Amino acid sequence: MEPSVVVVGAGLSGVACARELAAAGVAVRLVDRGRRVGGRMASRRLDGRPVDLGASYFTVTDDGFGAVVTDWQRRGLATPWTDTFTVLEAGAAPETKTGPVRWGAPGGLRSLVEDLADGLEVELGSHVEALPDAPTVVLAMPDPQAVRLLPDDPSFAAVRRRLDRDYEPVLALSARWPGRTWDLDGAFVNGDDTIAWVADDGRRRGDDAPVLVAHSTPAFAQPHLDDPQAAADPMTAALRDLLGLDEPVETYLHRWSIARPTGEREDPYLLEEAGDRLVAACGDGWGPTSKVETAWVSGSALGRELVRRLG
Repeated sequence: MEPSVVVVGAGLSGVACARELAAAGVAVRLVDRGRRVGGRMASRRLDGRPVDLGASYFTVTDDGFGAVVTDWQRRGLATPWTDTFTVLEAGAAPETKTGPVRWGAPGGLRSLVEDLADGLEVELGSHVEALPDAPTVVLAMPDPQAVRLLPDDPSFAAVRRRLDRDYEPVLALSARWPGRTWDLDGAFVNGDDTIAWVADDGRRRGDDAPVLVAHSTPAFAQPHLDDPQAAADPMTAALRDLLGLDEPVETYLHRWSIARPTGEREDPYLLEEAGDRLVAACGDGWGPTSKVETAWVSGSALGRELVRRLG
């Protein structure tokens, strides 16, 4: 069947939306410019194992998402990581903070999106430069990327107005040591100019590999976007100073020019008529808080609403 819905973006929200449509018998085509699905739930294989370089973990509060996570856990795809993080601040003793259980994935968080995409028609490596020619188009991506695909046409003015959320950049540094010399699962860093967050990738993935992933502050990332590799040495130095570590044996740096949304937005998704077409958007930027669960909830809710509209 010729697809009546094209979903652009095969991150978690796009895959969740496409699953709802496909399950209801709606002809849907899912496209992404990447070589693999996953979006910002990205992992890269380093030293023979996947390392999570995008989203760090996920939490569960929504019943629907909880059912998905229970199934992942049953099949060994997702595992509880920790409910305790450290708070680091210069001149202050480290604090421990408890909260909701954070979850990880032995195969990397990307593997969870790949699992949800199983059975869907996915076209990877598709460089979409303009809004696809389809009756209904879903833009499962951050607002700045979605706006670039909209035609310069008055009928899209309402869509353009609502795609107004700004995003911050982040640099993610993976660093590996010969052995573990630290004792933390993850650490929020306050008041540091360079590092905002550190995750123990070995513990969150369950193999205890001596690998840390540090996320930069947006202010540090911004001037390094054109030449991100120049940030690797100062980020490594900042991480070593923060935790009192020796020189790592291997590092890898990944740039996220559009990493996380700023501000607030309550709407779970966008759905607008634009001329004779429906244009929608979903993702972690739609909902009260930006997190992995928000992306799934947004995409799934949009998919169900499209099924109702198109049915």
